[in-house]
Amino acid sequence: MASVLSYESLVHAVAGAVGSVTAMTVFFPLDTARLRLQVDEKRKSKTTHMVLLEIIKEEGLLAPYRGWFPVISSLCCSNFVYFYTFNSLKAIWVKGQNSTTGKDLVVGFVAGVVNVLLTTPLWVVNTRLKLQGAKFRNEDIVPTNYKGIIDAFHQIIRDEGILALWNGTFPSLLLVFNPAIQFMFYEGLKRQLLKKRMKLSSVDVFIIGAVAKAIATTVTYPMQTVQSILRFGRHRLNPENRTLGSLRNVLYLLHQRVRRFGIIGLYKGLEAKLLQTVLTAALMFLVYEKLTAATFTVMGLKRARKH
Repeated sequence: MASVLSYESLVHAVAGAVGSVTAMTVFFPLDTARLRLQVDEKRKSKTTHMVLLEIIKEEGLLAPYRGWFPVISSLCCSNFVYFYTFNSLKAIWVKGQNSTTGKDLVVGFVAGVVNVLLTTPLWVVNTRLKLQGAKFRNEDIVPTNYKGIIDAFHQIIRDEGILALWNGTFPSLLLVFNPAIQFMFYEGLKRQLLKKRMKLSSVDVFIIGAVAKAIATTVTYPMQTVQSILRFGRHRLNPENRTLGSLRNVLYLLHQRVRRFGIIGLYKGLEAKLLQTVLTAALMFLVYEKLTAATFTVMGLKRARKH
């Protein structure tokens, strides 16, 4: 219990949250481009910069940052939960011994499941707010009219039921392998480098963070596309003309994507996603490592003075 409620776990959680918010803010337009490519199937532009230019031309200069606040709020909560759970479970299991790749993967998976179950409603709301007011090429998309985060929660519960807030939970649970794989490679690469040197440089942290995220993103991207569509939940299923939002449609969506666009359709928007997530993860890990190191240094100085 002491490991779960430890000050060290709190420091890791806060540092992870601050790092993710900083990184996402810097690279937010890339995430906007990725989401449009995933959800709006009829958009002809394929490259990230062309999609961003279209968005700015049609919707204004600040359009790439539409939905920034709900996304940042969700990300902050999500990463706080993930980093806190990851480091608490790791402290309980490892107990001062050297961790292993297998342990990192298992701890990352469990932390991901906890994170998904607690924070999916926030991601459903922020996905819809981020796409609200967008000019879609796909006529099957039903527009939304939310006044903010609270109103979005209210309308979704009123019109679609409370379970709609957990749309996309099934692919999200499958996607816990994404951060689990990411942390497994990150911790593994970090351990290998620390065998050769006493301390990692900022460049080292940035590069291993980028490599770890690139591997995890590429492996899990098709399910991320399905997750985005389910969270948005504003497509209609033809010919029944009913709103898409149940978990049983995951296989249907994958099949439709492959049938209409081929296997490559499962990776539509991957360029934007890799640019955004790799750079964001690299910067996040850099801020996270520097912030935790600085905090523990200050804690060490304060403890030394007390003794």
